[in-house]
This record gives sequence, C-alpha cells and structure tokens, in this order.
Amino acid sequence: MQRRIGVQGLAVAGLFSLLCGTARADGLAELNAALSRLQGQMPIKAQVESKSWRREGEGKAAEEDSGQATVTVEGGPAGLQVLYGKELLAKVEAEQRARVKDPKVKTPIGFALGEMKATELRSMVSAADALSREIEEAVFSGEKMDSYKGKPARLLSFTLSLDKVPEKDRKYVKKFDGGLDVWIAADGTPLASHFHFDVSGRAFVVISFTQKTDETRQYGVSGDHLLLLRKESKNAMSGAGEKVESKIVKTLLLQP
Repeated sequence: MQRRIGVQGLAVAGLFSLLCGTARADGLAELNAALSRLQGQMPIKAQVESKSWRREGEGKAAEEDSGQATVTVEGGPAGLQVLYGKELLAKVEAEQRARVKDPKVKTPIGFALGEMKATELRSMVSAADALSREIEEAVFSGEKMDSYKGKPARLLSFTLSLDKVPEKDRKYVKKFDGGLDVWIAADGTPLASHFHFDVSGRAFVVISFTQKTDETRQYGVSGDHLLLLRKESKNAMSGAGEKVESKIVKTLLLQP
C-alpha cells in the first residue's frame, strides 16, 4: 500500500531540508566556533625555521640578501619562550665579528632571524587569534564546496577594504584589490588559507607606486592548538625609482 504525502507534509519536509542545508552551509559560524575552541592553552614545543630572500634594485645594481635560521618555541601558562641554540648564537657572533672587519659582508643568519618576530612566532604555534582578526577585518563574500589536497573541503571567501591601507596614504590610491580565502574541514577547522593584497596609485603627480602581497598558509591541529605548519609570503613593491622583492617561508615542526 502506497503512502500519500499531502501538500502540508511536503511543505514541512521542504522546510526541514532547507534548514538542514542552511545549517550545513553555515561555514563561517563553524569556522568561528573552531577558532574559539583552538585557543592553544596546553603546553607545546616546536621548532620554527625561516628561509628569507630579499632583492632591492634592478639589474647589476640590485642587492640580494638571503638566509636561514631555526629557533625553538615553547608555549604554556607562563607565555611564549624562544630558545636560541648555542650553535646558532655562535654563528651570529661570527657574523657580527666579520661585519666589524668588513661592513659590506653578508649576515645570512642575522637576516633570517630578523623575520623571527614575537608576533610571527606566536602565530605559528597559536594561529587561531591571527586568523580570527583577519576575518573580523574582512567582509564575508561567499561559501562553496571545493577540495584541499584531494579531499572535500569548504571554501570561504572574504574581501578586504581600503582600511588595510594606512589612512594617510589612502588619498593616493587609484586601484585596490584584496581578499582572503579559507579552506575548512567538515567541522569548521581551518585547513589552509590564501591572502592577497594589491594596491597601486600616484603621489605628488609624478610618483607612481605599486605593492603586491601574496601569502599561502597550511594549518594543522595539536591538542587545543591551531598550528601554522607552513607560511609562504611573497611581496613586491615599486615606486620613486625603487623596487623591492622578497620571499619568506616559515615552517613548523612539533617537538616531543
């Protein structure tokens, strides 16, 4: 015997389906919930490696710097501690002594350590706050099904406003484009993100400028920590006859 479903039943079923679909599709709420629970209060220890490259100028007159350094980061109730190994400190001292004799000598380790700022290191072992701030400063523009490393994922997209440019410089901006994409798992946990920023303009009639930033990030979870496992940042700036390009890659490896 076939069972008939009336119009009212169809309406209820359709509404239920719609509500369920909306709940599943609300990736922004699930992302924010995941960031709230991954605040990183448990003790953690990791090594952070930074590989840095920078070129200023063009052609034969261009100057390049590059370097690589690794530090140990420990987080816990007392806060964040950065440990510099004995061998690393010895190499830094050797570089400084060499520079006393020749001011033009390269200091690759010191150059790489210059990118190991406290805020950067904290965001590697406790990435939830930094990502949460970026989301608060952006405008949510949409969500769609996608994939990450061959597995299903949801892609949340955000746009950036001109507020990212310092207020005193906004009047010179002629073109601005910026956005943030975040791939999340089924429970809202961030898997990866891509940040881009492109601005150009003209100051004092004759001076034009451009600035481009492109950053990709890969996340992981350990306990209640959202980890930034890898971050690759590319920057390019030009203006007033000057040109600067840089690339910085930071990676994190958990320690027992």
